[in-house]
Amino acid sequence: MPPDRKLTLEELGRPDAQTHLHGPKRPIVVMLDDVRSRHNVGSIFRTADAFGVSEVVLCGFTPQPPHREIEKSALGATRSVPWRHEPDAAVAIRMYKAKGYRTVAVEQTVQAIPLGELRPAGDPPLVLVFGNELTGVSDAVVSACDAAVVIPQFGHKHSLNVSVCAGVVLWWAIGGPQTR
Repeated sequence: MPPDRKLTLEELGRPDAQTHLHGPKRPIVVMLDDVRSRHNVGSIFRTADAFGVSEVVLCGFTPQPPHREIEKSALGATRSVPWRHEPDAAVAIRMYKAKGYRTVAVEQTVQAIPLGELRPAGDPPLVLVFGNELTGVSDAVVSACDAAVVIPQFGHKHSLNVSVCAGVVLWWAIGGPQTR
């Protein structure tokens, strides 16, 4: 067997930003509830691009593109992922629920289910809400959501960086182990 090597950009066959922006998407919306770090916002855009989510909704004081600190980690994903701003995440959740979306806060709550029990996105489409780096998803948004999901953790710390958390949850939401 020949030694392994990295694939070239041509072999990866990735679409350009405009083609991806207007191409087919997974039935997943990523909502950020008062995420404060521009680097985290950019990283989540890049992750949303990688997993083909349909939209990123920036709520409250979450920073919005264009901004050099967002672009530093997004690497252009703000131009390949549809996004918009909503002033109030709880109001936005109610709007998505009225459209038939299943809404899930990614938060440690009394009734949160482990990530492994979350049904992958499909019918109905899914809104995943990620919260502020210090305070998490607001109580009003948790109350407005259909459910909450938590990533089981086994260390001293009981949280992940919001952008890392988004990567883990989105991988599961698109089908997790079945995507391999």
